[in-house]
Amino acid sequence: MATEAIYCFDTATVRFAIYPVASRRVVCEISEDPLRDFFGADGGGDSLVAAYARNADVINARAIERHLASGGRPVCLESTDFALLEHDTC
Repeated sequence: MATEAIYCFDTATVRFAIYPVASRRVVCEISEDPLRDFFGADGGGDSLVAAYARNADVINARAIERHLASGGRPVCLESTDFALLEHDTC
């Protein structure tokens, strides 16, 4: 699956693009922790990007929610953004 996501070693995040409004590209990030804790990443940068790609629908939806709620400011998703996932699957 092709993705615009890249691993950023200096920030320990995966950077990816969302499109909250047609033809408007917004760059967001997700830290390593939620990718490991909730989305199955278990290795280095390639594993983190692959975990993002496998779960892009869920991650992008949360990023769009946070982006719109923040008034358009940059978004970096953390584990707290996905804590409800554990309860949603019970």
